[in-house]
Amino acid sequence: MVFSSLYFLYLFLAVVFVAYYVCRTLPQKNVVLIIASLVFYAWGEPVWVVMLVFSALLNWLCALGIGKYREKTLGKVFVGAAIGIDLLLLIIFKYSGFIVENINALLHIGIPVPQIVMPIGISFFTFQAISYIMDCYWETVEPQKKFHKFLLYLSLFPQLVAGPIVRYSVIENEIDNRKITALDISEGAMRAIIGVSKKVIIANNLYAVVDQFFGSDISNLSFLGTWYTVILYSLYVYFDFSGYSDIAIGLGRMFGFHFNENFNYPFICKSISEFWQRWHISLSSFFRDYLFYMPIFGRPRKYLNLFLVWFCTGMWHGASWNFIIWGLYFGVFIFIETLIGKKRMKKWNIVLTHIYSKIIIIIGFGIFYFTDFGQLGHFFLNISGISMLTNGNAFGDILIWNSLLNNIWLIIFAIAVSMPIVPKLKHFFFEWGNNTVYAVGKVGATVICCALLIISSILLVDNTNNPFLYFRF
Repeated sequence: MVFSSLYFLYLFLAVVFVAYYVCRTLPQKNVVLIIASLVFYAWGEPVWVVMLVFSALLNWLCALGIGKYREKTLGKVFVGAAIGIDLLLLIIFKYSGFIVENINALLHIGIPVPQIVMPIGISFFTFQAISYIMDCYWETVEPQKKFHKFLLYLSLFPQLVAGPIVRYSVIENEIDNRKITALDISEGAMRAIIGVSKKVIIANNLYAVVDQFFGSDISNLSFLGTWYTVILYSLYVYFDFSGYSDIAIGLGRMFGFHFNENFNYPFICKSISEFWQRWHISLSSFFRDYLFYMPIFGRPRKYLNLFLVWFCTGMWHGASWNFIIWGLYFGVFIFIETLIGKKRMKKWNIVLTHIYSKIIIIIGFGIFYFTDFGQLGHFFLNISGISMLTNGNAFGDILIWNSLLNNIWLIIFAIAVSMPIVPKLKHFFFEWGNNTVYAVGKVGATVICCALLIISSILLVDNTNNPFLYFRF
């Protein structure tokens, strides 16, 4: 089941919401959420619920062992066992085919490539489990003694299949102590509607254009056509993933949970380092806190750890070499910016820093898109202009101009929404202390959200296949 479906919005969510608020006590509400989360996860492939529950049971038991034997060798054994099994399952289900394919190519042998279906969201709930184990070992949190409460944390349906990666410390207190106000419900619903609108109105329409030009052989695509399409793809990925995060954060708030932000208008960045402080924040902070400072050969090694972080960042996104190259690509620029230093970069001309960062980011999304190396090679030839010299590709063409004219309002709207305009409007209407302005803002926001929900619902009527990009990660 996906958030951007009529079944979810008007059936599943409605039933869960009513059942949740019919219950009077918090333990009863937690039971409703656990059942709803397991049903939500089992909607497509019921068998993988066993995997989810096993992961929860394994990490819950190991955390109890860590809490009991933290100062002894056995405590470290529990840490190693939990993380080792978590990563082993992730490797088996997500990377086994990729590993065998590369072994066959390297050694020229014919080991059968395993065809294993990957459980949806395994990367997300595995990383949540690892963060919980490490936080228990570091005494950042106390091990949860009740299994059903830990299962609620790991399986909570708003963030289960595509993040954000929610740490136990964020919702630890809210599992047992949370109060839901009318403001939580209204603002949570508005946030979720905005997320659905990002996906259905903006992301889906952007991808239709991207697929038109990148969905087949791009060897003859023009220079401007390549830049045009990859820019739209960059916007598509942002709206698709940030839309999901908005829905997750909004739904969480409707049920009393306050998740951390996962995106903070990344395209306003002035450097690649700043981009990754604003993009997929839960993943970048995970690698920063649990991998970057990890001792290698007895102590943390800054540049070796930096390489490891960006290799793993790329690898996390998929079992394909283009993702690894994509991660290392950004790692190289992070490394260069580290050598230059923040103080020096602040002295750069602001226009040049914006141009530099956007070019690097946009080309990076091209690497992210093309899993086929032949197509990726054509992408680099096209975007650099070399294909105009070697292959006679055009600088621009009529199809691109027509596409731009036909989609100009969508593109302008997408660029505008990717900028921090909404926070400025919220500040204007809700933080001045003027009751009239506040009332106008509330009414206006409600009307806009209702209109967005109606438009999104109409667009979803004939759209049966509407998955989020990050479901496959």
